Amino acid sequence: MKICIITSARSDFGLLKNLIFEIRKNKNFILKVIASGTHFSKKYGYTYDEIKNSQIKVDAKIKCKFNSDDSVGISSVMSKCMMDTTKLLKKIKPNLLIVLGDRYEILASTISACLNRIPVAHIHGGEVTSGSIDDAFRHSITKMSNIHFVSNTIYKKRVIQLGENPKNIYVVGGLGVDSISETKLIPKKELEKKLRINLNKKNFLINFHPETKNKNKAKKNINELLAALKTFKKVNLIFTWPGADLENKNIINAVTKFCKNRKNSFFFKSLGQINYFSLLKYVDAMIGNSSSGILEMPYFKKGTVNIGDRQSGRVQANSIINTKIKKKAIIKAIKKLFYKSFKKKIANNNFMYGPPGASKKITKILQKVNLNNLNEKVFFDLNQI
Repeated sequence: MKICIITSARSDFGLLKNLIFEIRKNKNFILKVIASGTHFSKKYGYTYDEIKNSQIKVDAKIKCKFNSDDSVGISSVMSKCMMDTTKLLKKIKPNLLIVLGDRYEILASTISACLNRIPVAHIHGGEVTSGSIDDAFRHSITKMSNIHFVSNTIYKKRVIQLGENPKNIYVVGGLGVDSISETKLIPKKELEKKLRINLNKKNFLINFHPETKNKNKAKKNINELLAALKTFKKVNLIFTWPGADLENKNIINAVTKFCKNRKNSFFFKSLGQINYFSLLKYVDAMIGNSSSGILEMPYFKKGTVNIGDRQSGRVQANSIINTKIKKKAIIKAIKKLFYKSFKKKIANNNFMYGPPGASKKITKILQKVNLNNLNEKVFFDLNQI
């Protein structure tokens, strides 16, 4: 079986990396990897270097220009991804395309597969992020996909609710846990040297993105967060660059200005997966609205302050503290991280995304899947259960 995997950003590559290794070493598969999206953008850290450093061969590239964070700029990227992916799939002729998540670049590539009548396997479907337009992208990808690898039974039920046949839905767990378990973390002193940071007694990792369903709110929201963080004087604040979303310039500009004259504040375009996971081990908490705070941080038994509605709807562990995007509410939530009662709750964390092993499970399932007639799918009505 010839399989094609598309990675569009640092976020999905970190999750897909171990799956790529698993498929590549299996003699039953021929794997082709396409890199697209922000991987080739200097603005977003040129993360193609991370792919090269991982010794993964990229068979084709789709280079996009991220000149604008408005709807016209994003539409331009989607058009480029759709057109180039369609051409590449016609050339590669894979039996199956594997995609992950909810990025608009991935939606465009999934449409290309449909046009080429190539079956699609979708990873991490059935999830809900009601504060982001990615929610609609994810469900659209699900409807164009033929095989579904979900992270828990709740998400399986959602995919069935979307009209997908239960026979083609597999609960495999989260790929984030898989990636962490397969990554050799860096010792604290080595990490400090690499990042040029002296970790403090308390350190927060901040991942904050626009709530893309709420128009013209990014500037106000980031200012509320920064005003709250400003009150924590003796804490290192380590910010990561937001994704290529609508209105992300407001966040980039505000954080850049915030960090400029603060010795305890740092802003990274891309940390790289090993550095990122190592930081999760050493920081005290994650603050923001990234899926990482829900999918990955609980694995380290650390708290997450989840701000606003971007991740609203995801299944959550005990270590998540949800709060509104208001200065006082954020301060209150951060202080709660250090309550004895909260730390006790984290010790008994109810991690919802399974143990490591998702990549191996997916690879085993793919060996048994019959791709014949997968494109002839019909809407599976709930009354058929």
